[in-house]
Amino acid sequence: MIHKFKMFNKNIVVDVNSGAVHDVSDVVYDVLDKPEGSSLQVVTDGLSEKYSIEDIKEGYDEICQLREMNMLYSEDSYGDIAQSINKKPLVKALCLHICHDCNLRCEYCFAGTGSFCGERSMMSEEVGKRAIDFVIANSGTRRNIEVDFFGGEPLMNFEVVKKIADYAKEQGEKHDKVFRLTLTTNGVLLDDDKLDYINKNMSNVVLSIDGRREVHDRVRKTINGGGSYEIIMPKLKKAAELRNQDNYYVRGTFTHYNLDFAKDVLHLADEGFKQISVEPVVGGRDEDYSIKEEDLPLAFEQYEVLAKEYVKRIKEGNWFNFFHFMIDLTQGPCVIKRMSGCGAGCEYVAITPEGDIYPCHQFVGKKEYYLGNVLNNIYNRDKTSEFANANVYTKEKCKACWAKFYCSGGCHANAYQFGGDINNPYDIGCELEKKRVECALYIKSEGC
Repeated sequence: MIHKFKMFNKNIVVDVNSGAVHDVSDVVYDVLDKPEGSSLQVVTDGLSEKYSIEDIKEGYDEICQLREMNMLYSEDSYGDIAQSINKKPLVKALCLHICHDCNLRCEYCFAGTGSFCGERSMMSEEVGKRAIDFVIANSGTRRNIEVDFFGGEPLMNFEVVKKIADYAKEQGEKHDKVFRLTLTTNGVLLDDDKLDYINKNMSNVVLSIDGRREVHDRVRKTINGGGSYEIIMPKLKKAAELRNQDNYYVRGTFTHYNLDFAKDVLHLADEGFKQISVEPVVGGRDEDYSIKEEDLPLAFEQYEVLAKEYVKRIKEGNWFNFFHFMIDLTQGPCVIKRMSGCGAGCEYVAITPEGDIYPCHQFVGKKEYYLGNVLNNIYNRDKTSEFANANVYTKEKCKACWAKFYCSGGCHANAYQFGGDINNPYDIGCELEKKRVECALYIKSEGC
């Protein structure tokens, strides 16, 4: 399987199974429109009015050589591997819902403004420690463990965050585990003392901001209905600088309201942030802020605008990293990751303030996906098999998709929300992902 596309001055061809990416001439690009295995005569008959015979033959020979090198039309050897993926994987990452409450009232919040459509509550020290015990007990020989302090807004329960973090370090030394801690915050309560602790103890920090002031304040409001941009921007800038512009990222969301989101990404870059992620909202079909199918052409255009400016700035030495344009052309990570994705529901689980276990933060509250509770040592591994078995070969839409090894089948939660099945990917998300991958490949072809 191959995929080819044009972007700006580039003709780019992807060989899906080998991962090879080629920047080709116009003639090679057009020869590849012919059915695989077409003879030179067939190709010449179809293109002789556009190109010289010599150029057609040269392009044809180049394609033949790449096929012999298994860099074009390579065979799919991954289907058999997919059948042998470990069906009982180890737990290696936790999303700790340290707080089911928030000091903002964001319009598009999938978590019901922090409450996850339930009671507003705080995780206790006991639940947090039992969650650490849970992951140690279920991680087997896995040494490195990821823990994300999540909310709601975790800084509202920061003393418990510190106690759990300290406990994780203590237990890690005892059980030969290395805990990598992350904290996700809207920044409202970020002060010097909290930032000092975070910088000393957290491997990564995620700072929420949507971009331009008017865009951010439209949807990310305080409890009193005011905007939060002015409150958080100085704090987030300070956090980024104190972390030497590394091991953090500012994470924004674009909606139907700001389909010109490239301006928001560039605004954040112009404000000095070097690690940036701005992602499409995933909302209900009838929500005004949701991305609609008719929005896709403009969204595609914005990704191209951003890609072009991204290349320009990198070449001028004014670089920044944009999460969705970061791509590995060496077929990393491991093949199992490329087929099965983030590991939600089996390698990665979320823990609520009450100790309930769910496949990930976006499944919290969906009782059909309740997996157990860390307080009573119940963990339903049978129920995790649905997630452990899911990969790009169990999803009909993914099997024939050229981008499957870049997105790994997409988000389970989005698939469930829009298709009722984790094996039925979210179509709008798929289209946006494919465009982002094309832009990322273009950027690589420019040497960036």
